Amino acid sequence: MNRQVILVSRPTGIAQAQNFQVVDRPLNPLAPGEIRIANRFLSVEPAMRGWIADANNYAEPVAIGAVMKSLAVGQIVESTDAGWPVGQIVTGWFGWQTFATVTAKAIVRRIDQTDLPASLALGVLGINGVTALLGLTLAGEPKRGDTVVVSTAAGSVGSAVGQIARILGCTTVGISGGPVKAAQCRDLFGYDHALDYKADGLGEALDAACPNGVNVYFDNTAGMISDTVYPRLAQGARVVVCGTAAIAQWDPWPSGPRVERHLLVKSARMQGFVVLNHFDLWDSAIETLTAWVREGKLHYAEDVTDGLESCLDALAGLYRGENLGKRIIRL
Repeated sequence: MNRQVILVSRPTGIAQAQNFQVVDRPLNPLAPGEIRIANRFLSVEPAMRGWIADANNYAEPVAIGAVMKSLAVGQIVESTDAGWPVGQIVTGWFGWQTFATVTAKAIVRRIDQTDLPASLALGVLGINGVTALLGLTLAGEPKRGDTVVVSTAAGSVGSAVGQIARILGCTTVGISGGPVKAAQCRDLFGYDHALDYKADGLGEALDAACPNGVNVYFDNTAGMISDTVYPRLAQGARVVVCGTAAIAQWDPWPSGPRVERHLLVKSARMQGFVVLNHFDLWDSAIETLTAWVREGKLHYAEDVTDGLESCLDALAGLYRGENLGKRIIRL
């Protein structure tokens, strides 16, 4: 039998535990070309909120009754594809379930290194790290000496963005929620300035940390935090829009302060970034990130919970800010 987490109702805003259900379904014999993977680690992503939304997202929503879409790390336990032998550790789009029966197109890559935890393929050496590296360098185009501001700076993407910016010679300013996460930004992830948006005076703190303005803003939130950053953009600034976590829902579409004038008078640029558009650069990005982890230049934190049932409230907990590091479900 295969235990699966399926979507049973379409959420309004952030999905809650009642939008999911754990079910048991029989495993069928493999068809030609199929591979069976025993999942070991399941990923929890802020982007999952969009993957189950009705509209206004970059991908088709997960269907009602379907297994929740997710990246995972697992081991091949059966295979009818000679290119993917039994015993191989792999990561790919395997979903929230104990076993995944897939074809090779669902596998993102093999995991052959034994000196690093396999779970890193879901975080700093996976979609989060690749998003950070490619989003910052392709869309943000940081230059040595730039000031780079990052929202959700203690998160799995934001924490990597800040460290990569420092590796590239930039001054880094991380914005996170609460003193514990601010301390994590400063002490583990090495931000030059760690700001707490829940404290009073975010604007004044940004002015002190960015006396010459913000050259690159890596935006994971939208909302109030971004509204505070935009007036402080420097001439020629680049804004990377990677997430909109602060917006509760997009139907109806919210209104708010206008950013266009800031972009116009400062000759600034705002660009959306979706890492799924850049699979051609995935392997080279992983090589770069892996080298930095081994060299001690790139640090990470994992927030691990156990058991498939942990999936039910995992996304809601992520948006409540409960996690300290990349949220992972261990099976």
